[in-house]
Amino acid sequence: MPRVLVVNTGSSSIKYQLFEMDPQKVLASGLVERIGEAGSKLSHRAGDAEPLVVAERMADHSDGFDRVFKAFEATGGPITDLAGIGHRVVHGGDRLTAPTLVDDATIQAIADQAPLAPLHNPPNLLGIRIAMASFPETPQVAVFDTAFHQTMPPRAYRYALPADLAGELRIRRYGFHGTSHAYVSRKAAEHLDRPAGELNLVTLHLGNGASAAAVAGGRCIDTSMGLTPLEGLVMGTRSGDLDPAVVFYLHREAGLSVDDIDDLLNKRSGMLGLAGANDMREVARLVADGDEAATEAIDVYCYRIRKYVGAYAAALGRLDALVFTAGIGENNDAVRAGVCEGLEGLGVSLNAKRNKSRSKGPRTISADDSPVAVLVVPTNEELEIAEQTLAVVGG
Repeated sequence: MPRVLVVNTGSSSIKYQLFEMDPQKVLASGLVERIGEAGSKLSHRAGDAEPLVVAERMADHSDGFDRVFKAFEATGGPITDLAGIGHRVVHGGDRLTAPTLVDDATIQAIADQAPLAPLHNPPNLLGIRIAMASFPETPQVAVFDTAFHQTMPPRAYRYALPADLAGELRIRRYGFHGTSHAYVSRKAAEHLDRPAGELNLVTLHLGNGASAAAVAGGRCIDTSMGLTPLEGLVMGTRSGDLDPAVVFYLHREAGLSVDDIDDLLNKRSGMLGLAGANDMREVARLVADGDEAATEAIDVYCYRIRKYVGAYAAALGRLDALVFTAGIGENNDAVRAGVCEGLEGLGVSLNAKRNKSRSKGPRTISADDSPVAVLVVPTNEELEIAEQTLAVVGG
């Protein structure tokens, strides 16, 4: 029974899951957070047992991984018999376009993409190096958030900038959340009992970060995020699309530096800027209390998504299904209703009762006579990484 360990190393965190792949089962999972800070904490769960929580300062990622390995030993023995270790890497650029077995060339290529994702690729690479040192005989596989979107044609990924400058600095649209969009596209096809190759889908990954993708025959032809995850939909703290001249205006009229504007657009905008809260559950409570700013913020949020759905329906030429996923997409029926409202002309018709229902698996929430199926498909990026890792190491 092959086992795969999936690792997602962030700037101050380590998320992980250990999978048994046949049959598929999560054997253990955990999170190390606030590495390098006074409030460092590990939460580790083995199977269905109560989580093991360790709160102690972890100076760096090496300390964090050491604590993870000790947690495995304390709850069921050391990690053994691994078919491979899969690593989430945020940015593969235009060079790393598929899950890749890690070797010296791969490590250098990931490092070369660091200017495109300076907050993500360096810690991702650090996790790979630590895992390689800890499991020298185990194949390591890098799975890239950007890879699924590398099938976009030039008309979708190019910006209207001078070609020589854009080429030299690799300025183009890359897209993110690729493992999620890939996973739910495939699961949507399975749920509809139709070949993925004949389906045109718009997939909506709606969490604190949010993105839309147009998927034709299992291949991405466009997506809402761009060079960075800032472009596109309104998100928890990110502005999404805005006039580029806003940056110049903020610098000139408000005296904000480039770093100030970067912080503003990535960390203090979006739903937080509009409603005063980036957690949709809190925004919903504000709406219920009659807060006008929160009510308008939800309207802006849903309207922006609805515009992308319409644009991608046009790009696809035919829309077979609209797919909601991630924390908000899976759990917020009001947002789903707000997005679908006004899309009747595209063939989208919700069943209100189905929309309010809950389930752990994929479900249809559209009306029986809706020409376009509307689905809720729970995402599982870690399982997608595990499956891609096993495919690579298995040849």
